[in-house]
Amino acid sequence: MEICPKCGLPKQACVCEQIVKSSQKIKITTDKKRYGKIVTVVTGFESEVDVKKITKALKNELACGGTYKDNIIELQGDHRNKIKEIMVKLGFSEESISE
Repeated sequence: MEICPKCGLPKQACVCEQIVKSSQKIKITTDKKRYGKIVTVVTGFESEVDVKKITKALKNELACGGTYKDNIIELQGDHRNKIKEIMVKLGFSEESISE
């Protein structure tokens, strides 16, 4: 059985990621890219959060393309009104998400 070095609990019961998620300051904005295309940009992630997993969940829920790089998520299209609800489902606190 593996034990988490941060909290000392077994890996299956580790609560480190939930604690880190609740302390994030997430910012949701839009940006114009080439040819006038709109992308939704989600920033403010710390290095302890698995951004790849969050990106995949957002892309599946929103049925859009996107990418992540340097703890920044870019999603194709304007999804500002839907992302907050999905991020809360993923374990982030509603107060820490700003638009």
